[in-house]
Amino acid sequence: MNTMANKYCLDANVLIQAWQKYYNPKFCPDYWEILIELGKQEKIFIPEYVYEEIVRTEDDLSKWLKNSKIPIKKVSEQVANCLKKIYSSNPNHINLVDNTKARSLADPWVIAHSIYENATVVTKEEKVTALNSNKIKIPNVCDNMGVRWINDFQFIDEMDIKFKCSLTK
Repeated sequence: MNTMANKYCLDANVLIQAWQKYYNPKFCPDYWEILIELGKQEKIFIPEYVYEEIVRTEDDLSKWLKNSKIPIKKVSEQVANCLKKIYSSNPNHINLVDNTKARSLADPWVIAHSIYENATVVTKEEKVTALNSNKIKIPNVCDNMGVRWINDFQFIDEMDIKFKCSLTK
């Protein structure tokens, strides 16, 4: 497992929750400009399924993402092979996708792209630790597959992003 990444693969929840909750561009525009810059430097990327999950809702985040120039990684044969390895390595990995609600459809692809790109997964998901649970989350699968994962606060720390606050009135 790598300890420091050259690339980071962003899960949809990292962008959605930041936009809706704590880094809304109305009061934290610099965060979004930094993400654009990191995208230009190819330090961050998102899988096409994450992109599609976000842009299917026509809102301000969708518009921002379409204009952001953050690299969108398409599924290649190599990435599809990584996905096959994820599913064949552990029968519980099938529970990563919630088929009953058609949720988490991009989650396996986040991990597959990270394996192929040797990238760290950035997600808001937390590891499921209950022994009697059938649920499995991105961190569980990452640990099983030897893929490094962090949350967005750790990402901000690793990228040495600093926020500056000011009064506008």
